[in-house]
Amino acid sequence: MKVVILGTAHGKNVGGKRSPDNSLEEYRYSREIVNRLRTALEARGCVVYVDMPEDVVPLPQQQELRLRCSYVNNLCKKYGKDKCLYVSIHVNAAGGEGKWMLAGGWCAYTSKGTTVSDNLAERLYEAAEKHLSGYAEIMEEGKKDGSYSSKQTPIRTDKSDGDKDMEADFFVLKHTACVAVLTENLFMDNKRDVSFLLSEKGKQSIVALHRDGILNFIEQ
Repeated sequence: MKVVILGTAHGKNVGGKRSPDNSLEEYRYSREIVNRLRTALEARGCVVYVDMPEDVVPLPQQQELRLRCSYVNNLCKKYGKDKCLYVSIHVNAAGGEGKWMLAGGWCAYTSKGTTVSDNLAERLYEAAEKHLSGYAEIMEEGKKDGSYSSKQTPIRTDKSDGDKDMEADFFVLKHTACVAVLTENLFMDNKRDVSFLLSEKGKQSIVALHRDGILNFIEQ
């Protein structure tokens, strides 16, 4: 048995974290995806927890992050860290000025160095390639009308260390005891990304890639 712990994005009381036209709010979008994903995973027999389902989170941010890690680590103590995995679900942004930008794409982060988390990230990347094929076509069209810069790719990778995932010292990746990955699901300050994310097809694609990536990691 694997215990899946899903992480929500920052709360509604955290500044910014939304599209320039306010149509996409990261806290709300993340929680909708997490709720849909929880239902999908439970239907496949997984035990699923959510670290911070409430819309409002404790401030300052450092307190929020510590509480998230404490929640995950308490479950690791209960079930055993080798039986748990943590996936935190976010939406990326290229800038903080409240303007539409030209970046796009999906990616996953792990902590620095070679860990078992890299394996989970690889399964998520494989699922993203499959389920975001329609989005890849949207990006190609968008490059023609200037919605994306020419260097953008639908799946963002960093292969400098031999795998696809990005690496960063994100607090919830460094200070949780189990396998942990943070996903950045397109960009909230790109018009075409926001349109895709808010569409039913887009939501289903984001849920499906997480579902399949997690299940493939569990079943390997």
